[in-house]
Parts: sequence; structure tokens; C-alpha cells
Amino acid sequence: MNTKKLWMLALVMMIAAAPAFAGEATQMWRCELGNEADEVMVEAHSAEWLAAAKKVDGGANIEAKIFFPVAVNATGQMDVMFVLTWPSFAEWGKFWDAYPSSDAAGIEEDAHEMVVCPDSVLWESILVK
Repeated sequence: MNTKKLWMLALVMMIAAAPAFAGEATQMWRCELGNEADEVMVEAHSAEWLAAAKKVDGGANIEAKIFFPVAVNATGQMDVMFVLTWPSFAEWGKFWDAYPSSDAAGIEEDAHEMVVCPDSVLWESILVK
């Protein structure tokens, strides 16, 4: 096999394998708690939301974490961080396409007096081994 064909084959194999090795989609929200909200309420509401979110197209494999600051120099306007992870950007896209008309969106709307999360950032996360 000549060198050009070998390089072309290698390139095609890399393109075909790329989705299998792509990182996870991780979206993080900086949130502020309402005056009456506490960690227990946020955890309970988040569990209810996650159960509904897993039923949304693209949400079956979603994982959620809540980060409460323990020892922080300056949090700014952030009381809690809410982090969602999907195994792929394809699942993330399906989820957000279907989300606005989902039960999970309604559960989120009901919580605006408890917690408000106006800012989010989308990251590609890659596990270091």
C-alpha cells in the first residue's frame, strides 16, 4: 500500500472513531438561593427535577450534582452550583430541543422563588486516567 493510501485510511479511521472518544457535555449553573431556601429543599427539588429530566428525550443518562460552598474566598452572587453531565453532546442537544415542553421545565418554573440560576456555562469534560 502506498503512503498516500495509508494516510487516507488513517484519516478516515480517526474521523470515524472521534465520536467514540469525544468528551462528555457538562453544563454548570451559578445559582442564588431565595431567602427561605436551604440545602435540604434544594436537594429535594433537584431530585424531583432529575426524575422528570430523565424522561425527556436525551435525558435518560443525565447525571446531576449540586455543589454547596464550604470554604470559599469569594463566591460573588453564587450560593450553589448546579452541574449536569450528559455522556455526549448529541444527548445534550436532544435534551435541550425537547426540554421547553417537558414536565422538567415546569418543575424548574415552580422553583424560581427557591433558587434562581441565571448563568450557565457548557464545557466538554474529559476523564483523566
